[in-house]
Amino acid sequence: MARYTGSVCKLCRREGLKLFLKGDRCFSPKCAIEKRSYPPGVHGQRRRVKVTDYGLQLREKQKMKRIYGLFERQFRKYFRMAERQKGITGEGLLRLLERRLDNVVYRLGFSSSRAEARQLVNHGHFLVNGRRVDIPSYLVRSGDQVQVSGKSRELLAIKAALEGAKKRGLPSWLELDSQAMQGVVRALPAREDIVIPVQERLVVGLYSK
Repeated sequence: MARYTGSVCKLCRREGLKLFLKGDRCFSPKCAIEKRSYPPGVHGQRRRVKVTDYGLQLREKQKMKRIYGLFERQFRKYFRMAERQKGITGEGLLRLLERRLDNVVYRLGFSSSRAEARQLVNHGHFLVNGRRVDIPSYLVRSGDQVQVSGKSRELLAIKAALEGAKKRGLPSWLELDSQAMQGVVRALPAREDIVIPVQERLVVGLYSK
C-alpha cells in the first residue's frame, strides 16, 4: 500500500498550522511551525498567492486528509460513505474518520501520533472486544472495547505515549483505564467532540461540484 515517506513537518508548514503529525515534537520548541511558519520551498517566504474559493476548499480537504493520514482514494471512499448516511454529510465524514481504529488508538493515548498508531495496529498490538485486529481502517462501534494485547503492554513506545497523552486530554466519547491499558467507546462522536482545525462544509462543497 502506498504511504507518504517525506517530511511531515513540511505538511504542517504548507497548511500554516500544526497538524500534530509528529507526536511530542509538536508540543516542543523544535516544532517546525515554531521555527519557520512559512510554506516550504525556496520561495516560501516570498510567496503571495491570491486564494480563490476553490483554493480554500482544496486546502481544507488537504488538511483533513493529512490529519488522518489518508490518500485521495481512501478519503473519497469515506466521503461517499458519508453521503449515503442520514444527516449532515460533513459531520458524517468526520465521524467516520474518528471511528477508524488507528485514530481511536491515538485518541486513547496508546500512541503519540496517528502514524505510530497505524503501525502499532498493523503489527497486531491491539484487541477489539477480545479479538486481535490489525486493520487500521477498522471502524469501531459504540460499546467496543479496545485494549493493548498481552505482551505488547511492555512496549516502551506505548508506555511513553500514555504518559505524553496527558497533554492532549481524552475525548468525552471515549473512556480510558490507563492501568489496565484499555479503553471503551462510550458513544459515537458528535461534531462538538471532534476538535480539529477544519471546516468540513468546504470539503463537502469541493466534492459536490
